[in-house]
Amino acid sequence: MSYYTSLTGLKNAQTELNVISHNIANAETNGFKKSDTQFADIVSSSVVTDPALTVGIGSRVAEIKQNFSVGALEQTGNSLDLAIGGEGFFTIVSPNSGQTEFTRNGSFSVDGSGYIKNAEGSRLQVFPMTNGVVDASSHQDALAAPTNAAGSTLASVTVDQEGQVVASYDDGTNTTVGVVALANFVAPNGLKQTGDSSWKVTGKSGAASYGAPGSGAFGAINSGTLERSNVDIAEELVDLISAQRYFQANAKAIDTATQISQTVINLRN
Repeated sequence: MSYYTSLTGLKNAQTELNVISHNIANAETNGFKKSDTQFADIVSSSVVTDPALTVGIGSRVAEIKQNFSVGALEQTGNSLDLAIGGEGFFTIVSPNSGQTEFTRNGSFSVDGSGYIKNAEGSRLQVFPMTNGVVDASSHQDALAAPTNAAGSTLASVTVDQEGQVVASYDDGTNTTVGVVALANFVAPNGLKQTGDSSWKVTGKSGAASYGAPGSGAFGAINSGTLERSNVDIAEELVDLISAQRYFQANAKAIDTATQISQTVINLRN
């Protein structure tokens, strides 16, 4: 039994090492959220088992929990580098699959068609505005037309703290594209990681609730700023040493069990 008990410890240590390695590998990934491994013990007993004599049979991975604390903010000077100063996720939609995802990585740019997109080509979503009133009941692609009605060329796109996206043209006119659509969740730890610092909704996370930046619990938008990874390298290195010792201790327990078994076999011989 001791072999299998220690084997569960080895497997858990390997999982923890994988999680820590993933955190360290993404220490420079914008908007990345680190994960922590949580374990639970395994106990096998029945209604007739004396609780005073119950022996555990190992451990298991209970949860790989994401930490959504806000990372450090870094100024870049690029007007379409956006960071959320508090709660919320940017809403993005892939033009190919049409799937909606959510991210804290606010590195955006304008493509040749005027769409505001991230590095993977997913388009930033905004709330439309009607007569200066934000319609938060639906969201759409953020599109800054390359030319306006007068034929003037797009000069720049800016975003203020309230998330209002404004396209400026070389004839001096401005057009409001919309207001950045932020989303939040009852249980963000239930979101499914999809890579590229993005997440999808699951049954555990609950449906997304939308709102404008600076309203309710949603944070304001910091333009010209990016949110860095929330990975603390010093903390991860300490956890790495602890996981290594955990692995070595379980391996030693297996080695000890092997020696005891060998001793018993030699006595019988």
